[in-house]
Amino acid sequence: MPKDQAEAEQVTRRTGLKPAPGAGSAKLYEQMAADLEDMIRRGLLGPGDRLPSVRFLSRSRGISLSTVFQACYLLEARGLIRSRERSGWFVTGAPLSRPPQPDAISCPPTEARTPDTGEMIFSILQGVRKRDSAGLASPFPSPSLFPLGRLSQAFSRAGRSMHPDQVHDDLTPGNARLVRHIARCYQVQGIAVGEQEIIITNGALEALHLCLGSLTRPGDAVVVESPTFYGSLQALETLGLRAVQVPTHPAEGIDLTALEPALRRHAPRACWLMPNFQNPLGSLMPRERKRELVELLARYDIPLIEDDVYGELFFDQERPPPARFFDTSGRVLHCSSFSKCLAPGFRIGWVAAGRHAHDIAKRKLALSVSTSLPPQLALAEYLDHAGFQRHLHRLRARLASQQADMADAVHRHFPAGTVATRPRGGYFLWVQLPPMFDALRLYQEATAQGICIAPGPLFSVDQEFRNCLRLNYSCEVEGRVQHALVTLGRLLSHQRAPG
Repeated sequence: MPKDQAEAEQVTRRTGLKPAPGAGSAKLYEQMAADLEDMIRRGLLGPGDRLPSVRFLSRSRGISLSTVFQACYLLEARGLIRSRERSGWFVTGAPLSRPPQPDAISCPPTEARTPDTGEMIFSILQGVRKRDSAGLASPFPSPSLFPLGRLSQAFSRAGRSMHPDQVHDDLTPGNARLVRHIARCYQVQGIAVGEQEIIITNGALEALHLCLGSLTRPGDAVVVESPTFYGSLQALETLGLRAVQVPTHPAEGIDLTALEPALRRHAPRACWLMPNFQNPLGSLMPRERKRELVELLARYDIPLIEDDVYGELFFDQERPPPARFFDTSGRVLHCSSFSKCLAPGFRIGWVAAGRHAHDIAKRKLALSVSTSLPPQLALAEYLDHAGFQRHLHRLRARLASQQADMADAVHRHFPAGTVATRPRGGYFLWVQLPPMFDALRLYQEATAQGICIAPGPLFSVDQEFRNCLRLNYSCEVEGRVQHALVTLGRLLSHQRAPG
């Protein structure tokens, strides 16, 4: 009996997999992925099992090899299967039922006040610099995820072709070739962004600072999520602004029912929000909630500074739209960068600033004149030639798989009652320990062991979330990372309830 026929009979007997009668309204690869996922969920294919070969799946279903590959890539991005070189795809050991999620974040209304971020952020970033660090506290993705060789080649080609006049030609708003690439990315998403409103910056954080500085004056109030990215608290502190914290759900983002009263009470000059894969929670605002957010802010004539640096790191089938997608009046200033998805060391970000573009360009010129030209040229060169979308596909698949591994390790090593988010993108887990545990104490004890974590109070003006921490899962859970997680679990086991 031919090998393919024998494999076909064996797989059909075991799984019931038969040629598809038709995919209905779903795309062929989506239907194939759904069928394979169903087999995994029903236990017909268990952890460690090898999937039927691509050739067999193609012949048995009457579909092309490329369609089968697309289906497998989709399952890989969901963390359900993992490829092994020259061996095919295998079912992962990750649990398929979602573990309990952290409680909805709640915080009582507080007076808007200027943050005082202290020394902890600086201390954590100093710890991240150590080469032997496990990277759990790092705000940056692991360098191992990026095509450093291809980027280096692009940098060399760009340097050879650079002419002296470009130093002047590519002052703010930035290199025209790179700006065109970014504008095309918006067009692909169906977002009307003109090249004239894109300003290249030194990373997304500079873009966010420029927006904040252009829209506010010292003493003004600004809405932030709770918990929020500590970089936003640093920015508010630097500019003498007051933070208005609004509760944010671990799965669905900022609470709009709490946001509107905050707008009425505090009359903020801006909102700084992260609708896609929020840091630290990983929450993703549903599409309609983003529309409601944009409409709500339009009614109050409040601009939205949208931090979308994780938007490309999605695990579902399509990129979630940013809030800017729903903006019809130019009130949403969309900030992003290549630092989280392609080239962290290049520090190239941008803002699509809408009707505020002219003011922000002037502020950029006054503060730093322009963004370094060689990294801009290198990125434009890479985007012209090197397969950015293929890289993103591999990156998303690895992050999804590593998220499953990290969540499994937390479940195994941390105290009973610990719950963690399972975001649909990004590279952070928000871990909620039982109430008697103290993440600040854990931070101090772990630091003494050479392990750095990001404790929950770091993400709040009022030092809340003392039983929470954020973990970076962009490094593989093995070696130093595995040892660090085991050590954290041991340290937690020694903590006792206060009193």
